Amino acid sequence: MPTFIIERDIPGADKLSSDDLCQISAKSNEVVAGLDVPYKWITSYVAGDKIYCVHEAPSAEDIKRHAEIGGFPANRITEISAVIGPETGAPAR
Repeated sequence: MPTFIIERDIPGADKLSSDDLCQISAKSNEVVAGLDVPYKWITSYVAGDKIYCVHEAPSAEDIKRHAEIGGFPANRITEISAVIGPETGAPAR
């Protein structure tokens, strides 16, 4: 299934309380459970005035639908084409 990174512009995101983040997470889980397509929220990162989310979904349209139902912004949705990390630079054995 395709994996997407979603950039959400949320002024003051880095100042949201634990309770705020809990409520946002609960709403996202509720929406995911109600979608009629396979959908998986993998993780999110709060940084400055943005939240970056990684989701698996059949299409960008499904990501948009999740955002609309949940009341979340989805300012940029980009399909991930590769994942790299420190181990990517290690020579193959």
